[in-house]
Amino acid sequence: MSQKRPEAESGRSEAESGQPDRTSDPAHTTTSAARFAAFASSRGRYYAVFLAVFCAVLIISNISATKVIGFGPIVTDGGASLFPIAYILGDVISEVYGFKAARKAVITGFALQILATFVFWLVLISPPGPGYENQDAFAAVLGFYPRIVAASLVGYFVGQLLNSWVLVAVKKRMGESKLWVRLLTSTGVGEFVDTLLFCIIAFAGVIPGLDFLNYIIVGFVYKVAVEIIFLPVTYRVIKLVKRHEPSYELDEARA
Repeated sequence: MSQKRPEAESGRSEAESGQPDRTSDPAHTTTSAARFAAFASSRGRYYAVFLAVFCAVLIISNISATKVIGFGPIVTDGGASLFPIAYILGDVISEVYGFKAARKAVITGFALQILATFVFWLVLISPPGPGYENQDAFAAVLGFYPRIVAASLVGYFVGQLLNSWVLVAVKKRMGESKLWVRLLTSTGVGEFVDTLLFCIIAFAGVIPGLDFLNYIIVGFVYKVAVEIIFLPVTYRVIKLVKRHEPSYELDEARA
């Protein structure tokens, strides 16, 4: 059943309602904030678009991550250029559609990752045809891909679910206000766990010594920095989707 939106409810004055203003009551404020946590249905107009882009970013990032890149003292991988966008998309999905919808996106993305790994493995073990001379190069790049996927499956599954869970939990507590707090808090938690698990599983023993520690620190700082830089864009996208998503309404059951 559709209910009033947060802005409509919060706009009622004491004179209009005929009831005393209870916003100074901390218990009432907390209850009201939780009540005003709105979410859209995953059957909504734009969820499928975000899901498709999310999965594409995830697969492209993991293929790109098979190459280690060095910019002077900075060590990273090819996936770093695009992968933070997956977290931004995860934030949009979590904020607008709720935790269950975000969890569905994560599971769908990883199912496609497993499919991609299986296809690459089949192609890798298939005998090269006449005139094809790049079998060793193909194996050198995509032969490493299963380890990248394993690292991504563990790191991103845990990190992204934590990211979504923290964002939704903060939203239920604080309501629609202070979006930047839940975006940065959830990203900090999710990205830290994701980066740590991914780096250990994917590149432990591959990147030596202090370079490996450099790789972990740079990866985490870079991903959070991208989130901060793109915060105005994330704000704008979330605002537009909420405004044009017909199913965005007060419904705690969807969270």
